[in-house]
Amino acid sequence: MDNVQVAVVIPVYNEEENLSALMRRLMPVMQGLEKSFEIILIDDGSHDKSLEILKGFTIDSHVKVIELTRNYGQHAAIMAGFSVTGAGIVITMDADLQNPPEEIPKLVKVMEEGNYDVVGSIRKGRKDSFLRILPSKAINIVARKITGVSMRDWGCMLRAYRRPVVERMIQCHEHATFIPALATVFAKRITEIEVNHEERHGGKSSYPLGKLINLQFDLVASFSDFPMKLIMYGGILMSFLGICFGIFLAIARLVYGARWAADGIFTLFAILFVFVGMQFFALGVIGEYIGRIYVEARKRPEYVIENIHTKSS
Repeated sequence: MDNVQVAVVIPVYNEEENLSALMRRLMPVMQGLEKSFEIILIDDGSHDKSLEILKGFTIDSHVKVIELTRNYGQHAAIMAGFSVTGAGIVITMDADLQNPPEEIPKLVKVMEEGNYDVVGSIRKGRKDSFLRILPSKAINIVARKITGVSMRDWGCMLRAYRRPVVERMIQCHEHATFIPALATVFAKRITEIEVNHEERHGGKSSYPLGKLINLQFDLVASFSDFPMKLIMYGGILMSFLGICFGIFLAIARLVYGARWAADGIFTLFAILFVFVGMQFFALGVIGEYIGRIYVEARKRPEYVIENIHTKSS
């Protein structure tokens, strides 16, 4: 579809219970914009009937379904969607209806009136559990620190991007990235607006606590060398404290005799354990960075598109 003004990019992974309701609500919203539009649905290696349901939506010429060869992750799937649209404004959102489609016109209006490059969203009255909100708050703190951009809610995928920002993100070819943070590298004018947040319509979240923690490290490792510096400065501090403690033990031995030094053997073991623990922690963080360097050096694609389903296909 040529000269598309607005595109909605939605990654889908095992969302068979939500897709029909999603399209029932999304299509009238997009038609109400009175702009040319397309809806891009990316099947990210679903194991349920999501792909078959998605193919059924392609009877509408506004719908495009991208079938990936396997599960590459939410952000890689969004990048795949970015790669097949030429829309001037690109909206991203989740398929579980926690991001209400009815909020899309608000994002488009703010972007056009303010001539923004990125419009983020702040989830008002968030419906998630404490175990999801807590890691999300941690991500917000880390993202603000790393990017230097004081946005309040980095975890909400209901966001709008200008075409130039989308094109620059596609050119990065990063395997482990965090799209909201990556966009800030290329965007000059950024803002946030409040949007409603709803309960998940059906099914289970594909972002359990483990994935949220991994996303946190992706964010840090992709945009900062802070963990490496933290280990370096921590190592310097621990070495300094170790030297000071060694001097203290030597003086105490001279003053109080060998018996006092023998009585402190368990203290020495405790200090040893601290040092060993720090070393293993340091090796783990360094290993994560080396692993990511290895993944990037192989130059394998971030995603592989098996097929693109449209009305004509």
